[in-house]
Amino acid sequence: MSRQHATPLLISSDGATAAPAIPLGLGVSGHGLAESDIQDLVHRFPSCLPIAEIDPLFIRPVAICRELATTAGPIDNFLVTPSGLPVLVECKLWKNPEGRREVIGQILDYSKELTKWSASDLQREASRRTGRKGNVLLDLVTEAGHGVDEITFNDALTFNLRRGRFLLLIVGDGIREGVEAIAEYLQNHAGLHFTLGLVEMPIYLAPDGSRLVVPRVLARTQTISRTVIAVPDGMVVAEDDDDVDGPLQIHSPEQNEETRRRKELRLAFWKEFLGELHLDDPEQMLPAPTTGGHVVFKLGAPGGSSWITVYRETRSNTVGLFLSSNINSPGERAAQSLASQASEIGQELKGATIDFSQERPIVQRLALRNLEDSGERERSILWLRERTNAFVNALRPRIRSALVELRDDGQ
Repeated sequence: MSRQHATPLLISSDGATAAPAIPLGLGVSGHGLAESDIQDLVHRFPSCLPIAEIDPLFIRPVAICRELATTAGPIDNFLVTPSGLPVLVECKLWKNPEGRREVIGQILDYSKELTKWSASDLQREASRRTGRKGNVLLDLVTEAGHGVDEITFNDALTFNLRRGRFLLLIVGDGIREGVEAIAEYLQNHAGLHFTLGLVEMPIYLAPDGSRLVVPRVLARTQTISRTVIAVPDGMVVAEDDDDVDGPLQIHSPEQNEETRRRKELRLAFWKEFLGELHLDDPEQMLPAPTTGGHVVFKLGAPGGSSWITVYRETRSNTVGLFLSSNINSPGERAAQSLASQASEIGQELKGATIDFSQERPIVQRLALRNLEDSGERERSILWLRERTNAFVNALRPRIRSALVELRDDGQ
């Protein structure tokens, strides 16, 4: 059923009268605003975006600039949160079906392009656009009243850029297209960890001649942690959503409660797991707790291209670990070079499946009766802590040594 919206009422200060605002037609011929006017509203008043309804991780973004230049085209509005999460906004007057459909593919192309950038690349382009020198993003976030550490902010920003951890917002004056049309665009971008939201900004005429903008969420996708990872024995791990029933989930704001509950359970699990995790390797950095289905331990490869994935999967009641790497990366070459040490690694990682002909060459998992049972949950956490320490001890020094050898060989 399509969502219906009522007309706003404007009540006088004494409460004596109430007059309905008059909905204005779409486009310049209706409400009189151009796309550049919507961009300006978003840039000047980023709080008008109903981000908390779409993904609370991205609340309180700071407007950085308009028309941020990328090789895929200029991004209408670029914002960033104090925690280093990018927000991309594409503004459109939705006057024809072609424009409405093309803009979805357009903003996805922008996000894919940004995954190739580092924080330094973003700082450079933002500086060019704003005409400001220095750490433009950090300065603007600080000026907005947020106290952030420069190193932490830049590291988080680079990490989020690399993973495609973005909020993508399509903002229009009258979005009427069904959300199912989004799916075809998302299939080619499954490797990114974004949330996509459709925001309608209908414009009304007030009795005094002023105009009223009423932003509202039409739909959002839960793709920020929707990547599906294939592991041995036919098991599938759905990151951040244990109940993924296909390649795409579309959520309206009313469908959030169960998703929110699952996220809270996953966050509590990873907090407990990491809270008492003791690693022998003092240099191994710990990930932050997440609402997702897994956490990763980076192994020091360039670009974060090799890591240990630690996961939980309630659908199959399993937890486990495996060695991961980006395709055709230094991390993958380093991991493959460990094939000659498979026997020794197997001795150190008792019970692990080791097969360097597979995409995940080193895998170990634990099957449980019910992950939501308190006893089984504790058992899984204790097992994951012990196995994570063993995996780090066995793999991190080997990956680092392999990287040095590859570098010396000019690879």
